[in-house]
Amino acid sequence: MSLPSPKLTALPEHIPLAQERPFQVVRFKSPLPGPHILITAAVHGNETAGTFAMARLIEQIEQGEIQLQGGALTLIPVTNPKAYRLQRRAGDRNLNRRLAPVDSPEQYEDHIANWLCPILAEHDGLLDLHTFQSGDQPFALFGPQNNQGPLEPFEQAAIEESIVQRLGCNRFVYGWLDTYAKGIERRKAEVQAGRFDAKNVDIDPMYGVGTTEYMRSKGGWAITLECGQHDDINGREVAYQAIINTLVLTGLIAGPSPAPAKDPQVLGLYTVFDRFHENDTFASPWKSFDAIAQGDLIGTRADGTIIKAEQDCLIVFPNMKSLPGQEWFYLARAGGRLGY
Repeated sequence: MSLPSPKLTALPEHIPLAQERPFQVVRFKSPLPGPHILITAAVHGNETAGTFAMARLIEQIEQGEIQLQGGALTLIPVTNPKAYRLQRRAGDRNLNRRLAPVDSPEQYEDHIANWLCPILAEHDGLLDLHTFQSGDQPFALFGPQNNQGPLEPFEQAAIEESIVQRLGCNRFVYGWLDTYAKGIERRKAEVQAGRFDAKNVDIDPMYGVGTTEYMRSKGGWAITLECGQHDDINGREVAYQAIINTLVLTGLIAGPSPAPAKDPQVLGLYTVFDRFHENDTFASPWKSFDAIAQGDLIGTRADGTIIKAEQDCLIVFPNMKSLPGQEWFYLARAGGRLGY
């Protein structure tokens, strides 16, 4: 398989919808029964490690080097073609927020959602491949414990926790949607206090729903793997090995069963801070998973308010380019799950 063409410099940023590259799905199905597994990449257009890994896998399957022994495999090498063409995170908006079909699509990602969500619902499990802006090693995010709560009811925790620790990395993060929803509640309070105009910020707790959360809402399991920094070509191998391990573990292909990670680092997100003003500043050029000791200064608000760590923690997804009213950084603490 040849990779989709990157940015076409002859084309302007905004082109008619019909001129964008069509959505592409590659499907392989065994005549024998088995699970239906979906692999996605380039949900954010500048995160292409999984795109390259899938091109390699497709060629191997087509040449008979790898054979399905049951079930079905669906590959989407470029989930957001516009963002991929522009070599940036999003086309019109972040596809991995408030992902759901819409009756009257307006933004480009609305059209993707109407195409992608039915595909997600067809499958038993999802491996979503990403890369990150700053950090030192790959990591994976998995979902909640089994529950019947209103936010993210779920029954596949055992499967997720078994697979996630056998992808090839040893850092694992949980607590995304629950922490996001708590942050939304605080954001609502800021709106009521007059800090933000409700028209300019998102106060829907389901705004945190992306590919994996939507997949879980349809009864499947879902894992996000952050394969490395955006421009690190080693991330392609990380993505490829994770795909192979997932297919072996789910029985789609034959191979030795991957061993669980040694000395795993398990982190639970527990809070998120919004940026209030463009002059809110970090105390250091934080990178994801930098350790912060209790009492250390994390950042200072434009009005002089300081933010210190209330306990020993790690910072996750610090964003120095965050806009006012959006997530600025998350905090996580060590320990918790991964018992399978």
